[in-house]
Amino acid sequence: MTQPILIFGYGNPSRGDDAIAPELLSRLEALQPAGVELLTDFQLQVEHALDLNGRKLALFIDASVSGAAPYVFSPLLPQQDKSYSSHEMSPAAVLHVYQKINANPPPPSYLLAVRGEFFDLGEPLSKAAAANADAAFVLLQKLCADPRKEAWERLLAGSGG
Repeated sequence: MTQPILIFGYGNPSRGDDAIAPELLSRLEALQPAGVELLTDFQLQVEHALDLNGRKLALFIDASVSGAAPYVFSPLLPQQDKSYSSHEMSPAAVLHVYQKINANPPPPSYLLAVRGEFFDLGEPLSKAAAANADAAFVLLQKLCADPRKEAWERLLAGSGG
């Protein structure tokens, strides 16, 4: 059975702070939030549009090289962008593909971009990224505690996103 909420974290655990999203999903998995499916991959691809089928809400989590610390929580809209290809896509491009193949809008979707500092191959999560991930995890717990669009929009308004 498809869970109503999809939380999709993407990043490479072997590339320093790019491990933020997989780390956050690992923490969430330990909590086993009801009605939530957790997915992770190294990067977004066109096939991930299919993972949005039957969802009421979707959250994409990624490490950010330029966003504000500790994180930016923002809404997503479908958009064909320069990443629109069959390899390594933006969340907005995945939403665009969903809309194209289903002839319907995607579920309400959001991005949690957690600030990272160092993305070198073979490096562990930096202290700054770990602190940012801790702050983001507090938000994730709130999102999972009340998985309704209205509740997420209230948190969005409070985050400055």
